[in-house]
Amino acid sequence: MSLTEKILSLKKEKKAIILAHNYQRPEIQDVADYVGDSIELSRKAMEEKDASIIVFAAVDFMAESAAILNPSKKVLLPSLGARCPMAQMLTVDEIKRWKVHYPDAPVVLYVNTLASAKAYCDICCTSANFVEVINSLDADTILFGPDRNLAEYAAEKTGKTLIPIPEWGFCPTHLLFQPEDVMVLRMKYPNAKVIVHPECSAEMRKIADFVGSTSKMCHYVKESEAQTFIVGTEVGLLHRLKKENPRKQFISAYKDAVCPNMKLTTLERLYDSLKHEKHLVKVPDNVARKARIALERMFAVNGLKR
Repeated sequence: MSLTEKILSLKKEKKAIILAHNYQRPEIQDVADYVGDSIELSRKAMEEKDASIIVFAAVDFMAESAAILNPSKKVLLPSLGARCPMAQMLTVDEIKRWKVHYPDAPVVLYVNTLASAKAYCDICCTSANFVEVINSLDADTILFGPDRNLAEYAAEKTGKTLIPIPEWGFCPTHLLFQPEDVMVLRMKYPNAKVIVHPECSAEMRKIADFVGSTSKMCHYVKESEAQTFIVGTEVGLLHRLKKENPRKQFISAYKDAVCPNMKLTTLERLYDSLKHEKHLVKVPDNVARKARIALERMFAVNGLKR
């Protein structure tokens, strides 16, 4: 029996579901019940009433969100080392420091933050719904963290003043993309559409045909008549794009744009975690209660119910 077959058998035996982020290894995506972005996956977990265990193949903050939104289920993170560097950049102390300077400004946090930080914000957002979330607030000045690039893009889209906290928060993987690389690829693929994630730099966003979250990229590609796409996000998304659009061509805007933390999840670690129910994700009750409010406010903006 192959390792994949063992995982599928064990999943059935334990009434577990496997969730994989779009940036996971291809073999992890293929064994998962659902593949998507972090909040899509947490919502899927909430909808699975019969599941008692959630194996979240992703990074720390995503598994925390799943645990916060699914308190009656066991949430497992296959690799404890899978930590998002951007999420680590924003601490509770940093939020408090900025609130002293802007006491009346609401705090909007990208879901790419730790639960401890979410507990100190007014509402969360994703790279797919940040416009709706920000426009729902009766405020023109907003503290936004932790990604500076998303804050800049959100300010462009909403016309509001967004103050990034921390001042230079960023995703190391998305900063690898450079306009010069795209220019070279465009000479080779003149009919290609360039799609990039809003965590990319302003220079990358300016040369793109489409800017959006991973879920919006998937939708854009599916609806587009174009046959070739230059993709400016973590290389893991290309596996899903190819599976869903087998007749279209996808080229990474930078082939080495790999998130090493996402890639820490292997079939071996996933199997070990599920078999022994290792690496249980626990969020302190007082933190989870406050963070859940921020997440549920975000869902309410989009008309989504718990």
